[in-house]
Amino acid sequence: MKRLLMTLVLVTATAFAYAQNAKMPDNITLKSLDGQSVQSSVIQNDGKPIIISFWATWCKPCNKELNAIREVYEEWQEETGVKLVAISIDDARSASRVKPHVDGNDWPYEVYLDQNQDFKRAMNVVNVPHTFILNGEGEIVWQHTSYVDGSEEELIEEVRKLVNGQ
Repeated sequence: MKRLLMTLVLVTATAFAYAQNAKMPDNITLKSLDGQSVQSSVIQNDGKPIIISFWATWCKPCNKELNAIREVYEEWQEETGVKLVAISIDDARSASRVKPHVDGNDWPYEVYLDQNQDFKRAMNVVNVPHTFILNGEGEIVWQHTSYVDGSEEELIEEVRKLVNGQ
């Protein structure tokens, strides 16, 4: 039993380490809020950090996180140059609610739709909210799932570490 548990821990740690150094896939088709097809390669920030947040209109913790970040986003951008890209996993039945939802919350983020959840699968997202930080080369350097009040502070601290080369 101990051997099985140790093997499981080692495999999980190896998979997590790999995921931390993985590049974001750039050939997945997404939809813009105006319905245009775009490739995930449009997610760029001129060599500066990117936060990718997978969310859904029906996900209360997702909305709490994105609303909390909205309050400090302009300061984060000025300080670190970070850009947040919100990827909605709403399917075809609820995708029409995404743009009004984004507009109603006054979110200043780039928002794309992943209706078929291809990008979600490519990024190994199981549950939302799932948030990633990418470095300037598009490599995943940090990620977390779920949201509790104040989690955005941990998020910006990780961005600051990245920007400061720590």
